Amino acid sequence: MATFTTSLPDELLAKLAEQAKKLAMPKNKLIEQALNLYLEHLKRSAYVKSYKTAEEDENILLMAEEGMADYLKQIEDEAG
Repeated sequence: MATFTTSLPDELLAKLAEQAKKLAMPKNKLIEQALNLYLEHLKRSAYVKSYKTAEEDENILLMAEEGMADYLKQIEDEAG
């Protein structure tokens, strides 16, 4: 595991210390968990943004519609 040193505003550091104490957790573990959650949030936000961009692209919509038509035919064929 690598060591990373940073500076935080005093107010944020105080909030971190208070919350870590409440949770009986080391500050570095709380930061680790918070950072993991935040990075996952950014990943999901980018995913949502890509879908919003895709919904405005006519070519992507046409491909999706064609794919849905193929999927519907496959379901109908399997149903007999």
